[in-house]
Amino acid sequence: MRVIRFLVAIVCLAFGAILGALNRQAVSIDIGFGHLASNLGIVMLGCLLVGVIVGGMAISASVVWPLRRRLANVQKQTRADPSVAKEVL
Repeated sequence: MRVIRFLVAIVCLAFGAILGALNRQAVSIDIGFGHLASNLGIVMLGCLLVGVIVGGMAISASVVWPLRRRLANVQKQTRADPSVAKEVL
């Protein structure tokens, strides 16, 4: 499993390096209260990173948190009455 994670990390780093190298055009981003000047590759990687973080938070809020709440409820019921676990699961 560690080897697969390492290979995925290397591929992502290579992708980022290639993306940054191929997109060297200067861009200026207006963020409302100021301007941010950078090259296009860095802006694209930043937007990708923000998208991944927002997507991960959406998955956590819609799937992981309800499942954790349900698991906590089942564990509370199991502590009170062990026969309940067979019925709930």
